[in-house]
Amino acid sequence: MTPTRPESGFAYRTEQFQQVVEDSLALARQLGASDAGAEASEGVGLSVSVRMGELENVERNRDKSLGVSVYLGQRRGNASTSDFSPAAIRQTVQAAYDIARFTAEDPAAGPPDASDLASADEATRDLDLFHPWDIDAADAAEIAGRCEAAALTVDKRITNSEGAGVSAQQAHFWAGNSRGFRGGYASSRHYVSVSPIAGRGKAMQRDAWYSSMRDAADLAAPEAVGRYAAERALARLQSRRVATAEVPVLFESTVAAGLLGAYVQATSGGALYRKASFLVGCLGEPVLADHVDIVEDPHQPKGKGSAPFDDEGVHTRPRTVIAGGVVQGYFLSSYSARKLGMKTTGHAGGSQNLAMTSRLTRPGDDLDAMLRKLGRGLFVTELMGQGVNVVTGDYSRGAAGFWVEGGRLVHPVHEVTIAGHLGTMFKDIVAIGADVYTQGSKSIGSVLVQRMKLAGG
Repeated sequence: MTPTRPESGFAYRTEQFQQVVEDSLALARQLGASDAGAEASEGVGLSVSVRMGELENVERNRDKSLGVSVYLGQRRGNASTSDFSPAAIRQTVQAAYDIARFTAEDPAAGPPDASDLASADEATRDLDLFHPWDIDAADAAEIAGRCEAAALTVDKRITNSEGAGVSAQQAHFWAGNSRGFRGGYASSRHYVSVSPIAGRGKAMQRDAWYSSMRDAADLAAPEAVGRYAAERALARLQSRRVATAEVPVLFESTVAAGLLGAYVQATSGGALYRKASFLVGCLGEPVLADHVDIVEDPHQPKGKGSAPFDDEGVHTRPRTVIAGGVVQGYFLSSYSARKLGMKTTGHAGGSQNLAMTSRLTRPGDDLDAMLRKLGRGLFVTELMGQGVNVVTGDYSRGAAGFWVEGGRLVHPVHEVTIAGHLGTMFKDIVAIGADVYTQGSKSIGSVLVQRMKLAGG
């Protein structure tokens, strides 16, 4: 196979991937596989970083992969290769077949049911995900430099920088299985970021900001990213600790997505069938405050979590995940659904464009309004550590932010820990702001939790 280079910058055309997939499936059938699946993919990118006005790193990535799954009844084998030659494809399919031969039977194993797979029309739905960025290393370095320079000139108290970066990434794939699914698409994701440092010595504080979009034309101006990052770092100067107490906690929208992520993890098939979640058996039960909704839209144009089908080829659909605090559905792949005696929800690969909202939110509920609702307590702008246990629901994380009195920021806070139980925190959500921020595939405003334990010093 002689690769050609289309204008998109990829080394392989979709037609070549289609042939690789068909060859893999044909070889699996010849070996006697009862079912098989294959996916060929390629990723290309450029990442450039600068620090204090000097070029620091230039990285180019180009990778490709073929993954093959072979089923012998309810035994499964997987193998992969980065070599697309006929001999390598043959060896990879043979390896997957041999692994399946010596793997124990699993009643839940197997590709998705044909009725769950995306149709040809569904698989070719155009979600406007591919916007290649025609940028070279010199231009990327210039943009990163502008971003960092903007941060450094905001205030003389911005004394240093951990650097600024620009990244342009794109990928495409084609997948198919023995039950009739065929589909693939190209996607892109680009970002500009910077991390300035304010102050000197032990009083130094750092913060960061970034803009990430599928289309470079939608990125925030590098100067705006730099200025905002500097303002965040400056706001943290003269941080202090606070006394241990139980207080309301307002999660800034930039970190509130972590609460939504914890909910997804706790209601994902793997955690549920292993009974490794504090929300096992919660379908139809109230688990969040009764004014909270979560909806999912996998077909949002340019969405970072958009997909016409999941990683198995199962069709995706908009749905309500939480209605008035009550669980309407889980996040299931074909395998985890079978383990639970349920149907796949099209979530092999994770959630898709989730939005968590409150029925109490009004258009004027910006951050200032949310601080007034907080009154007296902690406004969290950064979380540290991995202290979220979805098995037990225990929550304990290092935090930084601001102490709030009378609905106004009083002073920055650092070296504190906030703790609680996710089950209680979810039901104690008092308000969700209109200051919506999208982080990855999750969109949410600032979240006010009625009461949490604050360990200071």
